[in-house]
Amino acid sequence: MSQSFGEIARYADMFAALGAEPRLRIVRLLLAAHPEGLVVGEIGAELGIPPSTLSHHLDKLKNEGLVSVRRESTFLRCTANTPALQEIVAFLFAECCTRNKAIQPEAITCACP
Repeated sequence: MSQSFGEIARYADMFAALGAEPRLRIVRLLLAAHPEGLVVGEIGAELGIPPSTLSHHLDKLKNEGLVSVRRESTFLRCTANTPALQEIVAFLFAECCTRNKAIQPEAITCACP
């Protein structure tokens, strides 16, 4: 499966967003709370990230499509965008074992039902 330069650049941006330790912690926490997600204040309290810093990290994750944010009254609820996360895992494994045919890529790209 061949990827276009635009698709590869998009995945690179997604990986760059995940490449910061606080953002990776946020995504893992949101996956643990999936599918309900968490209110922004709960994320900050659990991870010990100050509100302004947390806002910056959430914006980056949201801009790359890795996290969804929706307003609930006066709160913002964040959820992991599991289809996007599955997509980047599938991207990593898309060419897996295609040269030697040892494993079918479809067998290892399913992360969540």
